[in-house]
Amino acid sequence: MNNFLLLPIIIPFFFGMILMFGQKNLTYQRSFSLLGIGLALLSALSLLLTVKEDGIQKVTFGNWPVPYGITMVSDMVSALLVTTTLLIALFVVWYGFGSITKERERFFYYPGIMFILTGVNGAFTTGDIFNLFVFFEVLLMASYLLIVLGGEKGQLKGSIKYILINVISSALFVITVAYLYSVVGTLNMADIAVKIAEINQPGIITVIAVLFLMVFGLKAAIFPLYFWLPTSYAAAPIPVLTLFGALLTKVGVYAITRTYTLFFVHDLSYTHDLLMALAIATIVAGCIGALAYFDVKLIIIYNIVIAVGVILFGVSQMNEASLKGAMFYLIHDMLIKAALFMLIGIVIYITGTSDLRKMGGLMKKYPALGWCYLIAAFGLAGIPPLSGFVGKLLIVQGGFEAGSMWSSIFILASSLLVLLSVIRIFLYAFWGEEKETQGTVDKSTYKMLFMPTALLVLITVAYGVGSEWITPFMDDAAKLLNDPSIYIDAVMKED
Repeated sequence: MNNFLLLPIIIPFFFGMILMFGQKNLTYQRSFSLLGIGLALLSALSLLLTVKEDGIQKVTFGNWPVPYGITMVSDMVSALLVTTTLLIALFVVWYGFGSITKERERFFYYPGIMFILTGVNGAFTTGDIFNLFVFFEVLLMASYLLIVLGGEKGQLKGSIKYILINVISSALFVITVAYLYSVVGTLNMADIAVKIAEINQPGIITVIAVLFLMVFGLKAAIFPLYFWLPTSYAAAPIPVLTLFGALLTKVGVYAITRTYTLFFVHDLSYTHDLLMALAIATIVAGCIGALAYFDVKLIIIYNIVIAVGVILFGVSQMNEASLKGAMFYLIHDMLIKAALFMLIGIVIYITGTSDLRKMGGLMKKYPALGWCYLIAAFGLAGIPPLSGFVGKLLIVQGGFEAGSMWSSIFILASSLLVLLSVIRIFLYAFWGEEKETQGTVDKSTYKMLFMPTALLVLITVAYGVGSEWITPFMDDAAKLLNDPSIYIDAVMKED
């Protein structure tokens, strides 16, 4: 048994409990939160290398035989996602020192982040479908705290919609898990895959697959279930928005990817064609939203919706090239969205507004910020050799291989709309005449905000330029997703 794979979950949980005390002492709160995330990140990196060298790691609680105990599984997909999650969290906490108000910091802000990390990493690592629900609830409860932090009117309005949607989604999740259990008689994901293969996915399993797509689609914000996302996320403070935008929808995307590549793989002409149609509709809806608004927060939030569609299109093609592209694009999108939210956060702090029409001329005073934003915008659109290019190219290649030629051409064309939406921010905010600003950012605060942001942008550039070094990890992840037997054999074999 390898208890080591639990460290990226246990360390944030342990530090979350420690940080519940001493709320007034900001030095204690800040230093221990950085220490906790740093230790968890080191353990995640070590786990990633272990999975690369020794293959899939698993542990079953209580020493029960599989599939009777709750099993935690770290494969290349989950190890990559856990490592990326902790890396982003480190930058968000560092960025928050200069941007979140001291009143918010003193109101369980850091424990909230730690418990979100516990839930997100647990969801990525669990090998039990009901345990996935449990970890979803852990991250959601922490997110309810963070979304209302500060208690402003807009936050409370956005949070009501967010909480209601997630309560409904959670209830539907439990019902769907109960349906699945009534048919296959197990909750272990590998065992579910075996049982569904034995009965060759009858119609009832396909119905359950569509129900799971609804449940996870609500959390991932796919069409037409994305309606709650823009107003809910836009209400949150910038560091919280960054954390949510980079991580929370990706847990829903991961859950769809895992279930649709592991169990529901025997009726592709229905389940995966439906997933492809919804993915394309999601991209269309996201593009319309990103081009329709003049609010910088909403433009980037709608770009989350577009990215979800692109990743799920890759998953729906079910071949190694598209799945490799989906993994490349998923990690890219987590990093680039965090960087972009941090960048627009600085712009909002400088100008005192999120309305593009009230901005202008920032390039004269803040040239480094302008160039950083432009690099991140090009990365988001997939301009080679930046981070979005390789993933999208592989997804399109996978689409051509699967015979989805027109859909793949549409995915390529959507890159132009993504580029247009983010370049609008550059043209309005950084170009043109300088306008009077209402912001309250002094030089020292600006430096505190800019340093982690610029470093994260550099990491996204390195991710694109150095994709050759990351490819072996992505190859392993794609093989695993494309061939469920690798996961099943690793989990079901006796220790």
